[in-house]
Amino acid sequence: MALRIKSAKKKHRQSLKKRARNRFVKSSLRTKTKNFLQAIEANDREGANSMLAGLISAFDKAASKGVIHKRNASRNVARMSRKLHLLSASIQTDSPPSA
Repeated sequence: MALRIKSAKKKHRQSLKKRARNRFVKSSLRTKTKNFLQAIEANDREGANSMLAGLISAFDKAASKGVIHKRNASRNVARMSRKLHLLSASIQTDSPPSA
């Protein structure tokens, strides 16, 4: 990189740091989402429920830091919550009555 101006060098250093942080955060969001979806597929309601809390926190933190847009975070949280709700509803209807 042939940057000569001091402010341009600093801005380039800052952009590299932000890029590294953004890549890490997005990667961890994808990993947490994948693990949550695997728990949903395995009908693990308790595991998925505990993962959802961490997933919501991670999406909200990424949105507050500007890594992703706040509506993107909200949309993904709503989708994951709906999946867990549908899993809970299907498990309750599939289970035999307890009477």
